[in-house]
Amino acid sequence: MTDSHDNTPAVPEEPIANPGLPAHEWRPTDVDERAEKRAERQIAGMFALSMVCAFLFVVAYFTLEIGDNFDTFLGLGASTVALGLALGGALLFIGIGIIQWARKLMGDHEISELRHPAASSEDDRAATLEALALGGEESGIGRRPLVRNTLLGAVGLLGLPAVVLLRDLGPAPEDKLASTIWTKGMRVVRDVVGTPIKASELEIGDLVNAAPEALFPTEENGYPEIEGVELQVQKAKGAIIVVKMEPGDIVPAKGRENWTVNGIICYSKICTHVGCPISLYERTTHHVLCPCHQSTFDLADAAKVIFGPAHRPLPQLPLAVDEEGYLIAQSDFTEPVGASYWEREKE
Repeated sequence: MTDSHDNTPAVPEEPIANPGLPAHEWRPTDVDERAEKRAERQIAGMFALSMVCAFLFVVAYFTLEIGDNFDTFLGLGASTVALGLALGGALLFIGIGIIQWARKLMGDHEISELRHPAASSEDDRAATLEALALGGEESGIGRRPLVRNTLLGAVGLLGLPAVVLLRDLGPAPEDKLASTIWTKGMRVVRDVVGTPIKASELEIGDLVNAAPEALFPTEENGYPEIEGVELQVQKAKGAIIVVKMEPGDIVPAKGRENWTVNGIICYSKICTHVGCPISLYERTTHHVLCPCHQSTFDLADAAKVIFGPAHRPLPQLPLAVDEEGYLIAQSDFTEPVGASYWEREKE
């Protein structure tokens, strides 16, 4: 439809000129500057209280032990109550402040727009951006630095409790993975049964899940008894795989030329990605596969990673034989076993 005089498209009228909105009523903060400033201070006060609560959460976390059970509400421990109240207060005061900001300071005019069945035109998009800019202007965030800055401070400090709670994920490994129970001269034994392995017993292509002899103490070997959590930790760190291949297939890493025995080579069983146990062996390629995320290591070439998310080769255990022909360790692993961690030095 066009206008008969200037041939320009006529602007269609809105189907409902007034959809029935009540008459706008001015709020005290709209007409009274003192009320506006008072509301602004109240909102900033809410955000400031949130910051105080976030700080108190951190203080309570480090000063109150979980075992502190002196008289508190409903028999709950002091640490639980303090942390709950502090974190709840930090969130509550931010919520109250934002609600009061919307009720008292942000523009409260009703805005309506026609729905359209297809993608917005460029004019509509421009109008939307204009409406967003208008909303930002009416919110007053640009001209109310007190409210804006206290809100940013409250939200920023709210991250402190989250960072502090990372401490509860458990202690850092420190140097606990840098060494295992393996020592010089300790025999390599079959996992589960604990029988020592003779080098002459293995054939080309064999893969044996093995462990340190110290985990199977007897009167004959003289190793002390290990129980409970410590036993499980040492089992996890000391687990190995022993593989025999043609000696000519092995490409030893520098300084590891004497770490094998007639084609028998030994590596940690723990994947260097996230610590899954590995033992899926491809005899013809000498590749071992981690079943968790398909990291693949070439055992003939220093267990280098040839596929998957792992970034480090499997640690190698140097082998030798004793006078009875049994496989023994020349020493402990020369590098940490298991998955990578923050404290581990980058190679």
